[in-house]
Amino acid sequence: MFRNYRLKNLNLRLIIACIAITIIGVLVVGSARGGANGYYQNRQIMGMIIGVIVMTAVAVIDYSLLLQFAWGYYFLALGLLTAVLLWGDSSLGAQRWLVIHGFRFQPSELAKILLILFFSFFLMRNEEKINQPKTLLLTVFLMGVPLLLIEREPDLSTTIVTFLILATMLFVAGLTYKVVAPVLGISIPLLIIFLVMESRGQSLLRGYQEKRILAWLRPDDYPGDSFQQQNSIMAVGSGRIFGKGLFNESAQSVKNGNYIPEPHTDFIFAVASEEMGFIGAFVIIALLLVIAIECIRVSKKAKDTAGKLICIGMASYISIQSFVNICVVTGLMPNTGLTLPFVSYGLTSLVTTYIGIGLVLNVGLQAKKNYIDEKAPLRW
Repeated sequence: MFRNYRLKNLNLRLIIACIAITIIGVLVVGSARGGANGYYQNRQIMGMIIGVIVMTAVAVIDYSLLLQFAWGYYFLALGLLTAVLLWGDSSLGAQRWLVIHGFRFQPSELAKILLILFFSFFLMRNEEKINQPKTLLLTVFLMGVPLLLIEREPDLSTTIVTFLILATMLFVAGLTYKVVAPVLGISIPLLIIFLVMESRGQSLLRGYQEKRILAWLRPDDYPGDSFQQQNSIMAVGSGRIFGKGLFNESAQSVKNGNYIPEPHTDFIFAVASEEMGFIGAFVIIALLLVIAIECIRVSKKAKDTAGKLICIGMASYISIQSFVNICVVTGLMPNTGLTLPFVSYGLTSLVTTYIGIGLVLNVGLQAKKNYIDEKAPLRW
């Protein structure tokens, strides 16, 4: 089982970056919800410990063996997403959680990792015929079913991010520009038309989705729906260079004034920016960038296409979700409800992300040759 493993290929930079940013997340979560007697911080610490243990276990189980059950992962993802719609726990108008024996988790987070595993296997098996119409239609269908289930929760933001992750994997697997170019040529004008329609009150979305976009486009006209994002922008700017300090009790703090609802989840970056300033925000972004780049570096030396796609899937997951979350916090995108990987509070998100990192480490341990080369260019 371990004959292909090379311990010298263990990517310590990736491990250190993940643990470092998680520790920052633990501190910021504790500061954001310090009034709860450390409850959220303690649970985040527990999530980190479980995540590291699971990451280690996944890293030593040959991913080629794991991929033999790829179709099982796909149907498990569909089963969990269907169960949410039938028996899920609702909160703030969304039905996104399952409660099993008192444990509450969000299946869409686990589904991202399961779908990355499945499509790594599926795209490798169909690599030579990926651009054939029959294969493309089957791929689109297999992607569309779980995406539709996630959207029905409703969770449009997770649907979009998951789609972008899978689309990136499809492109890396060999999708031709002849397909990509027309899709982009149609999608970009449609997006512009959609935003224009929304700004004029002609909506194609659900009520709360429409309000979020309109509150982003015209915040002065929708103060009740834009206050969280506007206060978040204020918090980010008020941190200046060095911030106001973690666990501070300043009356001038946006967080301490409870102007940011649920500051420990979707808007954790606003708290980090206010309390650790530009320096702290830069460190968080830099660590996320390091994690994504290390995933790409591992993909370059993967022993097969499936290993490469696993790494690309995780790099896409970390970079796309982080980009969207930070854009929301800084007012560059409408409010989406996405967490910041490794930093936001949430055991499901944290543990499943560590599972994905464990898979990347697994790919690296079985690399074709030693990929840890400081001067190696980032080329495919």
